[in-house]
Amino acid sequence: MNTGLIARASVTIARPAADVWNALVTPAAIKMYMSDATVTSDWVVGSPIVWIREWQGRVYEDKGIILQIVRERMLEFSYFSPLAGAADLPENYHIVTVHLSSDGVRTRVSLCHDNNLTEEARERAERNWGMMLAGLKHFVEYDRPTIDTELD
Repeated sequence: MNTGLIARASVTIARPAADVWNALVTPAAIKMYMSDATVTSDWVVGSPIVWIREWQGRVYEDKGIILQIVRERMLEFSYFSPLAGAADLPENYHIVTVHLSSDGVRTRVSLCHDNNLTEEARERAERNWGMMLAGLKHFVEYDRPTIDTELD
C-alpha cells in the first residue's frame, strides 16, 4: 500500500446513507457534481473505474481499480491522474477511500487520498476532494429530488 502524505476531506449530508451512496455510484449523478465527469465502472471489486473530463480545453482520463466496496458504507479505489504530471506507473497511483457513516437521517462522508509526495500535492488533493464533496452535498440535499426520475 502507498503511504506518502494523506489528504483528508469530509462533509455531513442531511440525507440517509442510501441517498448518498446512490449519488456516489450512479454515473449520471456523478456527472452532475464532479466537474461534468463521465464515469464508467461496474462497481465490482477488481473492475476498472474511469473518469473522462475536460480541463483547460483538453480531455483527459483519470483511472483506477475498485479495491473494496461495501454498499452504503465504503468505497475504495486506486487512482491515477495524468494531470499530476507523473508517469503511469504503480508507484504513482493513490488509494482513495470513502467511508460513510449514518444515523439514518444524516450521513458523514470521510475521504482519504494517500501517496501525496509533497505537502503541496496533499493540499491540492484536499482542495479538490473538498470541492467534490461540497458538490456531492449540494447535489444530494438539493438537486437530486428534482432529477430522481432521470437517474432511475
